[in-house]
Amino acid sequence: MKRIFVSGCYDIIHAGHLQFFEEARAMGDHLTVSFASEDVLWHHKQRRSSIPDAHKEALLRGLRMVDDVIIGTDTDTGLDFRSYFLEAKPDMLVVTEDDQYGDVKRALCAEVGAEYYILPKTPPKFDPVSTSGIVKWVKAPTEAPLRVDFAGGWLDVPRHSREGAYVVNCAISPTVSLRDWGYERQAGLGGSGAWALLNGNDGVEAELDLGVGWQDPAVIKESGLCVWRSGQLPVLDFKRNGEMLEGRMALLWTGAEHDTPSFADKERDYDMIEESAAIAREGVLNEDFEKLAEGVRLYHEAQLKEGMQPLAQKVGALASKYCGGGHGGYALYLFAATEARDAAVAEDEKMRAIEPFCR
Repeated sequence: MKRIFVSGCYDIIHAGHLQFFEEARAMGDHLTVSFASEDVLWHHKQRRSSIPDAHKEALLRGLRMVDDVIIGTDTDTGLDFRSYFLEAKPDMLVVTEDDQYGDVKRALCAEVGAEYYILPKTPPKFDPVSTSGIVKWVKAPTEAPLRVDFAGGWLDVPRHSREGAYVVNCAISPTVSLRDWGYERQAGLGGSGAWALLNGNDGVEAELDLGVGWQDPAVIKESGLCVWRSGQLPVLDFKRNGEMLEGRMALLWTGAEHDTPSFADKERDYDMIEESAAIAREGVLNEDFEKLAEGVRLYHEAQLKEGMQPLAQKVGALASKYCGGGHGGYALYLFAATEARDAAVAEDEKMRAIEPFCR
């Protein structure tokens, strides 16, 4: 009888593990699966096991291709099963091509005369997943806000950042989910940041890889009415819950999709953008809505200098600007009163009311 041995954490058992067990079992007549105990998992990875050891053992024993299960309790890195292995002396230790502890496992096999076998990668029967990926998926929220930016946009792009400058933005509702996305796509509302969060990812690194800024995933994850320091990575300067904005914001769909990366390095007045953010920041700090609106108006002047089309005037609107990088997408309007906002939304089917969102 040829005895096969495999080991791992198997913290969340998934179809990839089953495929590995099947292929390892096919190498011999008897398969023993070893998994690291709760104490070992904490000792080496500083994380709790997904389920108690007894439950994990029962799950593994219930698999048709598994003949025996042991719980590794040794604290040797990569060899929590060392004591059992030296006593049982299995015929073959099977690992995957990406095993991190090949050297010490080879040495252990040499001690007992066991064969060390690297199982070649075969096409997966399912889309590959990992334990860490499953954990991220489980932790991901079911819904997320989008965002509007008031002033300082583009100063979150590392190559355009300025020391002492700011970016002012706000997370908004209605929220979105992977199944219900009630806004236009590619609309300048930070949809890629929300999509990343809903899939269990942070999003900052992905946005920077696209050559754009970090403000979308930063404020969507943080939520609230936020002031950020311009720089290489998001640093929160100040946050409010957004009550000063309630009943006073609306979006207008321009009818054209928005593509931030294509405009990231367009010539624009960064001095004016920096000044607009300083004014908007003062409005947030002092809970002064009219001062915030002043910052938004100045930012829109910079957008017009960049070549964007003037926005339609709305009765009772104190300020308006294109969201995100502009040149399409949604435009943000700030109204003096809720009644004026609601009247504008009722008169124009392309307008919709939004509210601040804060966790």
